[in-house]
Amino acid sequence: MPERWFGTRVLVKTGDITQEEVDAIVNAANPSLMGGGGVDGAIHRAGGPAILEECKQIRRTQYPNGLPTGEAVITTGGNLKAKHVIHTVGPVWKGGTQNEPELLRRCYWNSLKLAAENGLKTIAFPAISTGVYGYPPDQAAQVASRAVSEFLKQDDRIERVVFVLFGEEAYRTFIEHCEFDVT
Repeated sequence: MPERWFGTRVLVKTGDITQEEVDAIVNAANPSLMGGGGVDGAIHRAGGPAILEECKQIRRTQYPNGLPTGEAVITTGGNLKAKHVIHTVGPVWKGGTQNEPELLRRCYWNSLKLAAENGLKTIAFPAISTGVYGYPPDQAAQVASRAVSEFLKQDDRIERVVFVLFGEEAYRTFIEHCEFDVT
């Protein structure tokens, strides 16, 4: 399994995000927060019913119309190794003309900010929006790496960020196109 470090705070690797031993994993959620396919479904299945129950409470009290794209909320990790799940809704790719890069940047930024505000030190991300939402993986890698770099330069509360990519092709694309500046 390949791994590559960028500085001392960012690790990129392949694997199963539901198995990460970090304070929080990030869920590429859909607006309903009720689970779905891909990473979202895997996290809900592995984490068990406690995650869904907290998501239902968030929908009842904070976001009755669904979580807006680019926003983030936090729940328990349930049965996961991670203590928490940070749910964020990535943009659906529409050719790059609907503010998709900024919305994707906000997913990473708001997830990191929420983790820091909750005293969390380690966080793992999937490649948000690159599955069924159709965001080109090369462009998503640029947005994600820039957003994380900017955040880490401004805030030292997060000690480690792990990008967990599903499969060798996703890993290679991410490594080839990421633009980390975490020195």
